[in-house]
Amino acid sequence: MGEEEYNKEILEKVKSLMPGDAGSIDVEFEGPDVAVYVENVAAVYRDENTIRNISVAVKKRLIVRSKANKLMDPEDARKKIKELLPEDAGVIEEGIRFSPEFCEVYIEAMKPGLVIGKQGSTLVKIITETGWIPKVLRIPTMNSDVIKGVRQLMFKESPFRKKFLTTIGKKINRVIVKNEWIKATALGGFKEVGRSCLLIETNHSRILVDCGISPEPGIKGADANAGNGENKAYPYLSNVNLTMNDLDAVILTHGHMDHIGFVPYLYKFGYTGPVYCTPPTRDIAALLLYDYVRLVNKTGSTPLYGEKDVKTMLMHTITRDYGEVTNVTDEIKLTYHNAGHILGSGTVHLHIGDGLYNIVSTGDMKYGFTRLLDEADTRYPRIDALFMESTYGGPNDITPNRKSAEIELLEAIKGTITNGGKVLIPLFAVGRSQELQLVLESYMTNNPKYKIDAPIYLDGMILEASAIHTAYPEYLKMGIQQRILNNNSPFESEIFQIAKGEKSEILDKGPSVILASGGMLNGGASLEYLKSIADDPKNMIIFVGFNSANSLGRRIQNRLKEVALPGEDGKMTQFKINMQVRTVEGFSGHSDRAQLIDFVRNLRPYAKKVFTMHGEESKCEDLARAVGNMMRVESRAPMNLDSMRFK
Repeated sequence: MGEEEYNKEILEKVKSLMPGDAGSIDVEFEGPDVAVYVENVAAVYRDENTIRNISVAVKKRLIVRSKANKLMDPEDARKKIKELLPEDAGVIEEGIRFSPEFCEVYIEAMKPGLVIGKQGSTLVKIITETGWIPKVLRIPTMNSDVIKGVRQLMFKESPFRKKFLTTIGKKINRVIVKNEWIKATALGGFKEVGRSCLLIETNHSRILVDCGISPEPGIKGADANAGNGENKAYPYLSNVNLTMNDLDAVILTHGHMDHIGFVPYLYKFGYTGPVYCTPPTRDIAALLLYDYVRLVNKTGSTPLYGEKDVKTMLMHTITRDYGEVTNVTDEIKLTYHNAGHILGSGTVHLHIGDGLYNIVSTGDMKYGFTRLLDEADTRYPRIDALFMESTYGGPNDITPNRKSAEIELLEAIKGTITNGGKVLIPLFAVGRSQELQLVLESYMTNNPKYKIDAPIYLDGMILEASAIHTAYPEYLKMGIQQRILNNNSPFESEIFQIAKGEKSEILDKGPSVILASGGMLNGGASLEYLKSIADDPKNMIIFVGFNSANSLGRRIQNRLKEVALPGEDGKMTQFKINMQVRTVEGFSGHSDRAQLIDFVRNLRPYAKKVFTMHGEESKCEDLARAVGNMMRVESRAPMNLDSMRFK
């Protein structure tokens, strides 16, 4: 079937299933979706099953809109929408914005459920009475400059995004050529942690799953060899002769820099295709990528890319929720499943060809208890090949009971505070910070034994990251979700204080607990606090997350006693590490050895082949052997630049 015939078939299917009074119908491809424009949009929304039935028939997500000449004047529509919305929905004056390019109205509200109405009744009224299609967005309970900026960018760049999505739509819906072969190539993050990147190829599709940079120190600035495989900071893109014109799509598993940090560089050097991720991942990526540019500029180095390149990436981003099946090329379908690692993290399920082959890549995942997120999903339609993380895949990587870990943490904090010391807990801003906030908030408010007479400060990007969490409560555990929806967010508990002013002002006030971003101490607020309190043996630093092999955090864990760091004058100064050093296992967003084994054992259906990645060499190899022996399947640990031919 030719492209023209295929488009005609889609149009005929849509027309045949539309209500007779919908009027004239136009259809166009908009990225992976089908956009349908009708004269009488009220006729379509009269029956809630109409859009669902057509979506099933055409095997695409369907967006039904009014034709432009049937839209109410924006100012009149604004008045009408205000009349239809309940006052307590929390819609601010500037929270209603119109996008003529998409015939949509963006409605930002504190209580989106009231905007939607019972079974979508209020949305249907807005559609039928104004013609505009509402796109409801939740206002975070905490101020978030990142969310404001991203939403403003999406709105401002609507003309560009409409053109971009139309172009992508035509490309995705080409004539499907029969698959001749399928291959996966390891371009980073294999037998190592960092610069995660997996290339999936067929004879006419090329996509990347993740494209990150290494978390190791001293490699964050621009480098002439970026991407050519000679620098251990970046993926091996040029080693496989992959040009930007060859690349069809980039799929992100989650928002950490070792999975996203190289993507803006692709746009800097000519990539014009889409990036797929969940909505929270897009916002987290914006937070961390802008921060990367800021921090590198602050050191006097040149970052790999600038804010312009980050914005370009965001403008090319297409978001998808868990469970939505989406064509990323004409032959490859993507579905995200919950990975349990951080907000919005997703395992990637790829359906290639017409049932020819199925690949699952876990990215980073947690198949175990956390207070913040549900554990990783284990049910998929089919798994021919599984690429799984191995961060804690070694035989000795068994974390303690979670309750025991929490008690150990609380006792270490209370003991240090009682002795007049300060506690520094370096944290990744996204994930571990919110998990630790939930732990501290629970014990400090419900268990008098562990309540401390000292402030708990939040510093660095933690506040912004927590604000993003409040914008997406549906991705969190039900209990946390309900608290946020009831204006009782644990991230805004009265036990936490925002660190303001100079750090010296905080440090001069006596004992305190400091949660600061910069989990590996390679930069961020935690490093600045370390310089000030490291020499006092009354103080304590507590590590609760992963430290890469060459990070300052790992070196301090290994009893480093002195380190050279930039002082206040910018010159290198020796800092003595006399403070107590404690590592409390059990809070990681990664699965330990037992959880990884359980994940593979509980997959339904079982994986036919298993490849380990995202772990130190010995851990990847040992986990691969264990999985192979247990499941009686082919299981191995590829190294970077290895290729796996599947068909």
